[in-house]
Amino acid sequence: MALMRHALRLFVAVSGLLPLASLLAAQSGTGSIDMTARVTPTGARPEPVREFTFYVLTKSYADIIKEVEGQDVLPTREEFIDKLPVSPELRKWMNAHNVMDLTSPDLDKVITADDIIEVPEFLDAYERSNSGGVTLGIPKPKYRESDRTANPEKYQKQKDEFYAATKSFIQGHPATVQGMEMELTGVNPSVQWEKLHVDHKKRIAQMAPDAAQVKYLAGKADTDLDGHAFVGGLPAGKYWISSLGMDAASGDRRLLWDVAVTVQAGHTSQLNLSNMNATDARALQP
Repeated sequence: MALMRHALRLFVAVSGLLPLASLLAAQSGTGSIDMTARVTPTGARPEPVREFTFYVLTKSYADIIKEVEGQDVLPTREEFIDKLPVSPELRKWMNAHNVMDLTSPDLDKVITADDIIEVPEFLDAYERSNSGGVTLGIPKPKYRESDRTANPEKYQKQKDEFYAATKSFIQGHPATVQGMEMELTGVNPSVQWEKLHVDHKKRIAQMAPDAAQVKYLAGKADTDLDGHAFVGGLPAGKYWISSLGMDAASGDRRLLWDVAVTVQAGHTSQLNLSNMNATDARALQP
């Protein structure tokens, strides 16, 4: 009988420790996150995200990317154009017409006869495109460069006459504008503009994960073969579970996560990572 009473008192004492442990965890101000990650390919069953590292951040990874981008600022479109080694007339035209690719097949739909006359690069391209006897009746310049200083009045008169005749010819023969974009490759800035953005995107992709782990990392965990991971000892507060730009792939899906979760002291927050709260990496590609 004495032995039974002793066993009963021991059971009660041990049972009392369970709520006490929860109370101590609450008093310490820490909690935990229990997460499971799965990817569901189109027309298939969900697959566990195995042996994949998830990071617990104190700031959204999307906001971290914006922060890093703010430290590596690209020039605006206008700033880029203003530094191009082309004529002031061409820079003004590009800004006014919001055109960056001068080799676009649709250029003839944007450009006018006045544009060709006023922008040196356009006039040169138009003349080259219609040179070699391909276009009949196209005006030929009569002014000579030697007359610019020797006989400036004659030079200017003949130049104005040539410009007027060329403008009239273009208006009467709009088809002669087609194809001149092929002669603008040498002054076309679109390749440089695109490379500027591609290089910038690569730099951000390299810098953002480092910034996230140095400044905002609260914990991390690798998933097991069932796609399960656990992170404990987290102070109460709001966190973001992130894959730091690394995608989890299965079938036709490549998922990225940046999911907010709130941790309460003494509690374990359950989080299911799936297609529903992810971004498909393919949607971010240009």
